[in-house]
Amino acid sequence: MARAQNKRAGSFQRQTKAQRSRDAEVLAVFLEPSRVVQKKAEPLQAKTEKQRKYINAIKSSKVTFGIGPAGTGKTYVAGAIACDMLLSGQVEKIIITRPAVEAGESLGFLPGELEEKYEPYIAAFRDVLNERLGKTHTEYLIKEGKIEGLPLAYMRGKTFKNCIVIFDESQNATPQQMKMFLTRIGENCKVIVDGDPAQTDISNSGLIGAIKRVQHIPDIRVVEFTRDDVVRSGLVSEIIIAYDNDPI
Repeated sequence: MARAQNKRAGSFQRQTKAQRSRDAEVLAVFLEPSRVVQKKAEPLQAKTEKQRKYINAIKSSKVTFGIGPAGTGKTYVAGAIACDMLLSGQVEKIIITRPAVEAGESLGFLPGELEEKYEPYIAAFRDVLNERLGKTHTEYLIKEGKIEGLPLAYMRGKTFKNCIVIFDESQNATPQQMKMFLTRIGENCKVIVDGDPAQTDISNSGLIGAIKRVQHIPDIRVVEFTRDDVVRSGLVSEIIIAYDNDPI
């Protein structure tokens, strides 16, 4: 008993101040659900014509591929639409996944429980989740399992139902992983697959192969962004052009 208590105490001490504060907020919400603050986000507005096509594609089809360079808003738009669909009751859950390859190490060698291990992979969506839902509400929904970050390796055997699934950084998925992921789609499920083929970290990316194989299917749309669609900043656009002109 004493050993278990010491283990829990050590785990608490290892938490950062921010983590303890966040857990306290979520605990307070569970004790008093009325404290959940749901933000009323402004309607999502496209910043470019390509973003408009991306938004329309996501809303009108079951599977949407958004491919192209960084800074074009692929992640933000996907996250914003997912939040809006969850709030409106169109889906029961948001699932976010991405290959672990860019972390440089397998999930088994990362510290902490599964939720802690996968936090770096859903971090890219934190800003848009907090913006559209409110920080406390986001944490509440994560604790309730309404927003879930899952390693791609844990998708096998699952069926996606009544949810919206975002497959981020998909250029780092193998062909086998991509096939496995796409065959998880069940009833009332919307899937967004985004990535940049130019930034793949593996020799045989499954992203482009998947698009070639499935883009003819009526309920699948492909939206391809270019460097002209970069909205993050003018500097990012210039950096992308510089690397396009002198490839690595």
